[in-house]
Amino acid sequence: MTRVPPSLLRHRIGVEPYLGDGAYGPTYGPLVEHPALVGEAVRMARATDGREVTSTVQIIAAPALDCPPGSRVTLPGGRTTTAITNASHTAPGLPVPASTEVMCE
Repeated sequence: MTRVPPSLLRHRIGVEPYLGDGAYGPTYGPLVEHPALVGEAVRMARATDGREVTSTVQIIAAPALDCPPGSRVTLPGGRTTTAITNASHTAPGLPVPASTEVMCE
């Protein structure tokens, strides 16, 4: 299986993975930068709890991206947003690159 070619991942994003809720609110892992392809378009997405949420950013990254729903994502322009959904795309046996897609608020 192939991965998304690095030459297509033109942007850099910062991800603070959501770890859960603590005594003082949500807790996050350390900020890690990743190459990605960022597209800003308004779409409807269904959150993990079933709510319909408006997504304003779609991120395509390498398959190993650790960005569970609720993670803080810093976009190339400096705006910080929250991950709504995370989907892994694979096609074993087909010449299609594997990737991770993240929809953000």
